[in-house]
Amino acid sequence: MKYNFDEIIDRRGTSCLKYDFGMKRKGRSDLLPMWVADMDFKLPDEILEDLHKRIDHGIFGYTDPLDDYFEALNHWFSTRYGYTVKPEWVTLGACLVYGVHISVQAFTQPGDGVMVMQPVYYPFSEAIKQNGRKLVNCQLKYDGAYSIDFEKMEKQMKEENVKVLIFCSPHNPVGRVWTKEELEKVGDLCLKYDVIWMVDEIHCDFVFPGHKFTSVFNLDEKYQKNLAMYTSPGKTFNVAGLQSANIIIPNPELRAKFKQANTSAGYSQANVMGQVAIKSCYTKGAEWVDQLVEYIWGNVCYMKDFVEKNFPKAHFVDPDGTYLTWVDFSGYGLSDEDLEHLMVEEAKLWLDSGAIFGPETKQFERFNLGCPRSVVEQAMKQLKAAFDARGL
Repeated sequence: MKYNFDEIIDRRGTSCLKYDFGMKRKGRSDLLPMWVADMDFKLPDEILEDLHKRIDHGIFGYTDPLDDYFEALNHWFSTRYGYTVKPEWVTLGACLVYGVHISVQAFTQPGDGVMVMQPVYYPFSEAIKQNGRKLVNCQLKYDGAYSIDFEKMEKQMKEENVKVLIFCSPHNPVGRVWTKEELEKVGDLCLKYDVIWMVDEIHCDFVFPGHKFTSVFNLDEKYQKNLAMYTSPGKTFNVAGLQSANIIIPNPELRAKFKQANTSAGYSQANVMGQVAIKSCYTKGAEWVDQLVEYIWGNVCYMKDFVEKNFPKAHFVDPDGTYLTWVDFSGYGLSDEDLEHLMVEEAKLWLDSGAIFGPETKQFERFNLGCPRSVVEQAMKQLKAAFDARGL
């Protein structure tokens, strides 16, 4: 490979959420962190050079995107996924979660139903509850793999005053990359029941062999009537700290509602370095991303093999994409509290417990494999030692 993803870079002492807050969050500083969804890989030199160049200019005043910003977006999306977006569709946001909160405020009223499909990225539920809306959970069906319960989705849309569906594609944490046919079924229900379809595509660049990512913008234009799509290079290039996201809304009436709520929140010009990162990443980052996904797929294969050989009562849920893996430990019969104790106090791993993604997945753990292979190997070694010590 041209790029060295095996390199260990010490992130401690950089105010890094992933590594520097173990004592504050978990009460200890000796945990191997594989929780929050950011990666441990350094950006390639060709992108860092653009960031350095902007820093060397020395002035960081109010900044709005020019044509080259939208050209960069369209370069990425058109060359990799075969669609383009019109500049007027795009509103810059501080981050994807910010965009989701503002959208819930813009598109719904207190008490309205907002649907999610748990287990799912937990800030979705927070955006619903913190804004005084009613959470409607269309739980994904699980039989060792995950699928959408379309019958339940339609029933809830009809009966629960659902105004918005917050949809994760690819799905975090279960790793599903939804097919075109699945997306069309969801889109058809949203049109039928006049539900606004808010689609998070932030993990779209992480898709593994045998699967293909389909954007909602690859579908028929009829779905754009109810559509708001949220994207960012934050996951793909690990630039979440630069606070850059794009909220893409084709329907001018929906877009006007979002912009009004965005203005009311006091947000205007986006982070200048985030804008530079988007332009550089989306024009110069393709080769790096291709090799990154290949490397992470190797991490996934390693972990899957290790889990299946060493934890026979666990179930490794095969991911179609993302750099996150999802493991079901319910076969061991541990209590929720004991499972957490084993992971933190005995295996000394800092993971994201399945409990935060929904009440039905407390026996699951999410592992972040956006790290050098040696880190994955160390995590599996620690986990095996903890299970062996208990005779499990």
